[in-house]
Amino acid sequence: MRLKITHRTEYRYDAPVQYLLQRLRLLPQSGHTQTVASWAIKVDGAREEVRFVDQFGNDTRLVSAEGGHNTITVEASGEVTTRDTAGVSGPHQGFAPLWLFGQQTPLTTAGDGIRELIGSAGEGTDIERLHRLMGMIRERVAYKPGATSVVTPAEEALALKSGVCQDHSHIFIAAARAMGFPARYVSGYLMTDAAAEQAASHAWAEAHVPGLGWVAFDPANGISPDERYVRVATGRDYRDASPVSGILLGQAEEKLAVTVTVEQ
Repeated sequence: MRLKITHRTEYRYDAPVQYLLQRLRLLPQSGHTQTVASWAIKVDGAREEVRFVDQFGNDTRLVSAEGGHNTITVEASGEVTTRDTAGVSGPHQGFAPLWLFGQQTPLTTAGDGIRELIGSAGEGTDIERLHRLMGMIRERVAYKPGATSVVTPAEEALALKSGVCQDHSHIFIAAARAMGFPARYVSGYLMTDAAAEQAASHAWAEAHVPGLGWVAFDPANGISPDERYVRVATGRDYRDASPVSGILLGQAEEKLAVTVTVEQ
């Protein structure tokens, strides 16, 4: 499937920006599940300082702005040909060792709730248990925008029984690691049946399964990603793979507007 994607992020400030530094992870790469036909990143109101590939293999760019800017826009767009691989994204690669993805992070620490969830996963093959885990998370945690934030830990989101795809992914990652599987966070895009235009990018999780490599699970939708998904960045949790993150110095109030369009 060939997908056309536009991801536009606009920051508006009520006063000139004293200093801003942003990290962009917005460039998908060709691999086992996809081939990038074309891609471009345009930034207005800020300048690119440096670009590099981080320890997780993500194309990363740092942009900055200072003085005189009230609006900054970042637009990533292009076309990607995707393949349905039943969720299997291939063997582990990159600078980060596999064992690193078995370590807990502040956002993916397993507590009593997640350990109880693991206890309900039952017996079976690795794939059967992980699919069962994905299904239980979808049943127990309702999709509810605004119920959590980007700093909400997995255990808290599970207790709230509500959250967004980021929370579903963090809960899955925390549980999978506690079950003995290296696990990681994936940010990217999903073509939905509802509408081409969306309010945000998407996120899901991957577990490293012996004999298969990395296998993807999307607890928010209860499926393993197929040809409707485009992967962009990976990491131990949201903080390692967020599309845009950064710091702002000064007294300016920020208003953020995000639009994502994914269509065949």
